[in-house]
Parts: sequence; structure tokens; C-alpha cells
Amino acid sequence: SQRNPRQERREQRAKTMAFSKLPDDVISQIISLTTPRDACRVSSVSTSFRSIADSDQVWLKFLPPDHDKLVLPQVSPKKSLYLHLCDHPVPIGGNRNMIFSLDKKSAKKCFMIGARELAIPGGDDYRSWCWIAEPNSRFDQVAQLLFAGWFHIKARIETKMLSPKTRYAAYLVFQFRCHKSGFHRPAVSCVSVESDTDTHREWPTVVLDPGEGEPRSTRERGDGWLEIEMGEFYNENGDDGTLECSFKEVDEYTLRSGLVVEGIELRPKETY
Repeated sequence: SQRNPRQERREQRAKTMAFSKLPDDVISQIISLTTPRDACRVSSVSTSFRSIADSDQVWLKFLPPDHDKLVLPQVSPKKSLYLHLCDHPVPIGGNRNMIFSLDKKSAKKCFMIGARELAIPGGDDYRSWCWIAEPNSRFDQVAQLLFAGWFHIKARIETKMLSPKTRYAAYLVFQFRCHKSGFHRPAVSCVSVESDTDTHREWPTVVLDPGEGEPRSTRERGDGWLEIEMGEFYNENGDDGTLECSFKEVDEYTLRSGLVVEGIELRPKETY
């Protein structure tokens, strides 16, 4: 039988009243065991719990345990810092070629490894690659492929930097110049720990610029760049060593030009 809406509201009010009788530190602990979205929801729907839901005690739990080791902007309270890191990625490391942010829904770490931090064989050969400033990039320089029959791009990151118990996906972030050519051919990508042997590595094929009517795996990011998924990796405890993310075109009979690479991004695989 259908429940009476009025009865449901009465039951909800009774639950809220019972919850409100708990000590503030207990309520804070309960909210901190939920998600950032849940904490924001509690804050917006209940004036009684707003100060608790917005407290540093709650939002400190959503920040990474090692966030104090990073050079972060001086933003307070903790909720404001959390939201700032979700919307404003910050450079980390001495050369500022990697940026860090948080996934707003899950509170998991995200990293973008800029082109200057990538291993690109031949990247210093002025006949094949050039380094340019791109106004809509978050990095000082990006890599532009001028002319090559093959190329290989690789990013490395220590798994201990990633959030534990998290499935990550790696994305090549790129765009094309108007004179692009050669990217209709399949490329291969791989995301695996460095210690894996070749027999344990999978190299799925991806196409950066498929022909009309063909399946398209690239996605517009909303920041002027495109992305394509390279693969995924489950980070158990962060003790697997170095994670490698590779993308390569090896068909030397197809000449390619016009690709601009901003970097490789690692973020939690969307499961929601």
C-alpha cells in the first residue's frame, strides 16, 4: 500500500529531532563519514546542522591526508579550501609542470601531467616537434607535432601520490591545428605499473580523428581541449610503484602533423 505523504513527513521530522539530540561531535563524525555532496546537502536543507556540516572538523576529513605537504593557497575555512581545489587546480613541484585538484563528487585526487613533464622521444628535434605557448592552457608550454611518421608519449607518476582504493582513468589531453593529418589511423595506449612485463600489458587501439560515420572516442572537455581515454588502473594501497601511461603511433608509413598535446590527466573513473 502507498504511504501517506503526511505520515512520511512526520517520520522524517521525528528522525531529524532524534538526530539533533546527539552531541555535536558525534553529528560531525557522522557527516564526515558521508560525501562532500551529502555534507553540502545537510548544510543547505537544515539550518540546525549548518554550522556543524560546514565545520573544519567535517571538511578536514574530505581533504587528502597529505594535503598539508603540498604548497596550497591560503584559503579558509576548510570547506572553502576544498571547493577551491575542485575548481582551481594548483601547480605542484618545482617546475610547475604538474597540477593537482580534487574531484568534487568523490574527494579523490586528480593530477594533470603537463607536456614538458612527459617523455617524448624526439621532442627536442625541431623538425618533428616544437614547444609553444597556448593561451587556454594551464601550462607555460605545450607540445606541437610538426611532422613525423611515428611518435610515443609517456607519463609517469608514483602510485603513492594517488588516492587509495580508487579506480583511475588516464586521458590524453590534446587539440588539433587546422592542418592536421594522419590521425585517422589507429594508435595504441596502455596504463600499467612500470614493473609489469609486456605479457601483462594490454594495448587497446584508439583513434584520435576517426572518419565521418566511424565511432568517436574523443570528448570535448569544455576548456578548449579534447581528451581520449588511454586506459584505467585500480590503485589499491599506493604501493605498486610507478604508474606508466603510454600513447603511441607506430605506423611509419602514415605521416602525421598538427597535433598539440597539453598533457595526460589522471582522475577517478566515473562510476556515478
